[in-house]
Amino acid sequence: MFDFVTHHKRLLQFVLALVIVPPFALWGIDSYQRGGVRAGDVAEVAGQKISEQEFAEAMRQQQERLRAMLGRNFDPAMFDSSAIRMELLEGMISQRLLMQHAVRNNFNVSNETLIETTMSIPAFQVGGKFSRELYDSMLRNERMSSETFDAALRRDLLVQQISGAVSDSGMASKVAARQFALLRAQQREVAEHRIQAGAQLARVKIAPEAVRAFYEGNPARFLVPEEVQVEYVVLSTDALLAAEKIGPDEIKAYYQTNSAKYGEPEQRRASHILIASKSGAGESEKAKTRERAAQILAQVRKSPESFADHAKKSSDDPGSASQGGDLGFFARGMMVRPFEDAAFRLKPNQISDLVESDFGFHIIRITSIKAGKMKSMEQARPEIELELKKQRAGRRFAEAAEAFSNLVYEQADSLAPAAERFRLAIQNAQGITRQSAPVAALSHPKLLAALFADDSVKNGRNTEAVETAPSTLVSARVVGHKPATRRPFDEVKGEIGKLLAQQEALALSRKQGMERLEELRKGNASAARFGATKLVSRDQPQDLDAGSLSQVFRVDAAKLPAYAGLESKDGYVIYRVSRVADVEPDEARQRSVQSELGRTSGTQEFKSFLDGLRAKASVEVNKAALEKKN
Repeated sequence: MFDFVTHHKRLLQFVLALVIVPPFALWGIDSYQRGGVRAGDVAEVAGQKISEQEFAEAMRQQQERLRAMLGRNFDPAMFDSSAIRMELLEGMISQRLLMQHAVRNNFNVSNETLIETTMSIPAFQVGGKFSRELYDSMLRNERMSSETFDAALRRDLLVQQISGAVSDSGMASKVAARQFALLRAQQREVAEHRIQAGAQLARVKIAPEAVRAFYEGNPARFLVPEEVQVEYVVLSTDALLAAEKIGPDEIKAYYQTNSAKYGEPEQRRASHILIASKSGAGESEKAKTRERAAQILAQVRKSPESFADHAKKSSDDPGSASQGGDLGFFARGMMVRPFEDAAFRLKPNQISDLVESDFGFHIIRITSIKAGKMKSMEQARPEIELELKKQRAGRRFAEAAEAFSNLVYEQADSLAPAAERFRLAIQNAQGITRQSAPVAALSHPKLLAALFADDSVKNGRNTEAVETAPSTLVSARVVGHKPATRRPFDEVKGEIGKLLAQQEALALSRKQGMERLEELRKGNASAARFGATKLVSRDQPQDLDAGSLSQVFRVDAAKLPAYAGLESKDGYVIYRVSRVADVEPDEARQRSVQSELGRTSGTQEFKSFLDGLRAKASVEVNKAALEKKN
């Protein structure tokens, strides 16, 4: 139970991504409908709809995830790509197919596994231990109930059961692994000869008419994008905080009700011996388990100093058994309830009676207690005041959002009325294009599209209020517009001249390189001067890139020296292969290669499995709905 994280790291990474960005949390098994894909749906998978709303939400969450990862480098225009949108939809379709397969075949995720997984998710932990407070806080921030989260997690664990079982089934023979390891370990002695494009620049002369022709033939290359300058207001729960006033009585009442939040709670260190019972075990089987646990309890009470030895020998919790049953320190809310209640009733070194939980029967011994430390109400006052303001602002936001949206629409010639009513600052930004904005508040695709609509550019009207993030509405107004313009020829002719010269020099270097390669292959060893030799292999390529390494290992090893050439970004490079050395890989390397081949095979097996599910299912995609900009 308690070593789940150690053995399921890949799964927990998957689940952590679900917690932060739950793209499939909107659909359920009960959403089956029949009758073909309709105008309001993006796709239908064996009778189960993927609505425009679900797809838009999945896309929004993916955008938010990328925005968090890339910061100012995030470009929302990437989601205008049909390929990106289709890739996202394909992922949702695969998820549906796997879930339907799980339901048909009665796959199950037990409550014990659900609890273990939830407690093991790093996003819910403080100091490596599960925190109920953090769990509740994160679900509130994601606007999810615990029931919704449990349902989504259970679904994804079901899917993981299938994908893991299929992917882990890939196998590779020892013979194949050895042959592959031999190929990867084989060494080749190489030297290189480079022809740099820069050395050819002195030979290049670019005619003025060629520069002019390039300018006229590539007008889009020299366009300065259309830009707008805007003023905007942001309504969010944070923006509403300033108007909230919290009285001393409210602070006192909150402190008394939530005093556990303002200090370090009491922690206990315990060891336990778990005698596990199977999920769904009958009364007779459970009675046998209880009897075995009672026998061990009697032995431990007779000889308390043997507790650790009994844990190592008899406990069914592999994560703690090797440590003599030691579970480390924990606070309330970090263990299952029966275990926790018993542990916090015990005194130091006291051994519990049998404690029954969903996992079986526990024998618990408390080895240490850390007393809790509390903040005084005055110390906690700023934190409490901020929390109460956030709660009140959050409750007010829904009402304020409707009024804000109506106000920016009804008084569309100015943002001042909305700013005054909600005490918002009117902010300014410039350099905004159809693809991006220099401030995150304006970078939402829907808002950018609204800013470049005729009603904004030509009529100067406010945009509608756009939800750019959870509990965040933005309305903006264009106050300056620069249409797309072409940079003047005189401004760019120098750049064009350099570009054409570099292109011509590159072409000359590559032509010269191919000529020298041909001479070398004919036996004229003096056609090129090579640098120092080095040994390279597929496992240790030194500084060779993938393309160069491929060429080096493509030459005929039976006819040495052999030569290979290829274009490089700065010219042309010729490789001379003068010696081949076969290296016998050790056992560890062969095992590693066998494992790698097995994973590759498993990945292919999983793809084939998905292809099979899709071939048997009726999958329809509404391309018109998919192409809609959300």
